[in-house]
Amino acid sequence: MFSENDLKKLVEQVLVEMTSKQGGSANVATQKNEENISIDENGMIPDITEVDIRETLLVDNPADAEAYLKMKKHTPARIGIGKAGTRYKTETVLRFRADHAAAQDAVFTDVNEELLKEMNLPIVQTMCESKDEFITRPDLGRKISKEELSKLSSLKRNPQVQIFVADGLSSKAIEANIKDILPALIQGLQGYGISVGDPFFVRLGRVGTMDVISEEFGADVTCLLVGERPGLVTAESMSAYIAYKATVGMPESRRTVVSNIHKGGTPSVEAGAYIADIIKLMLEKKASGLDLKL
Repeated sequence: MFSENDLKKLVEQVLVEMTSKQGGSANVATQKNEENISIDENGMIPDITEVDIRETLLVDNPADAEAYLKMKKHTPARIGIGKAGTRYKTETVLRFRADHAAAQDAVFTDVNEELLKEMNLPIVQTMCESKDEFITRPDLGRKISKEELSKLSSLKRNPQVQIFVADGLSSKAIEANIKDILPALIQGLQGYGISVGDPFFVRLGRVGTMDVISEEFGADVTCLLVGERPGLVTAESMSAYIAYKATVGMPESRRTVVSNIHKGGTPSVEAGAYIADIIKLMLEKKASGLDLKL
């Protein structure tokens, strides 16, 4: 059996090997990484997810390392991971498990309430009472009780655009993007002379909550910024669901979606400006989803 210290040494060695197998011009950086990898006073090792897998080649003695690395930079897929006999290498398995754990955490953790206070976002909750119920009862994640909606009674009604935020399936997506995308979106709309309602946050919310909010606030356009289902590439992907005069029970084809908002996809500031352009067009055409020609 491995002792705890033996396991720490093994993982530390794996991290050194991962950083030492980068090709070409990465040699100097690799040496620095090897020197910097250490266990701190609390027995913690560096975060394995901080290693950029697009710049890490784990194939032993590749025929063309530079071509391999060039190919890896164009995809987040796990290529060039090498093997140990017929198995994955230890570092590959550790990284897979770390990324899987990050995806699970994104689903089952809550958005930091201090962040919501900092953004001045009032909080309401859907009819789900827990994360477990949110996962197993999608229908309740689309509904908000009258009691909860009454908490938003002080917010103005009938704006041209109502924006709100929901955690959805990734709290990490909200924490990573909301501070940049929300101001960019609001400023973009105000720059077009479009009136915007006061934003707020819906806990345990799914896409269908935007229909309830649309009917409650009477906005021409409702825009939901929501955390998307996390994967092994990123747990920080956000989407914007937008609809013109949304109603409960309407077909999904009436929604317009801007997805893949994260630092490895569409940056949040850029996405905010783009969404503002789409909303302006929606107001002009009085349409959304398949009825809106972008």
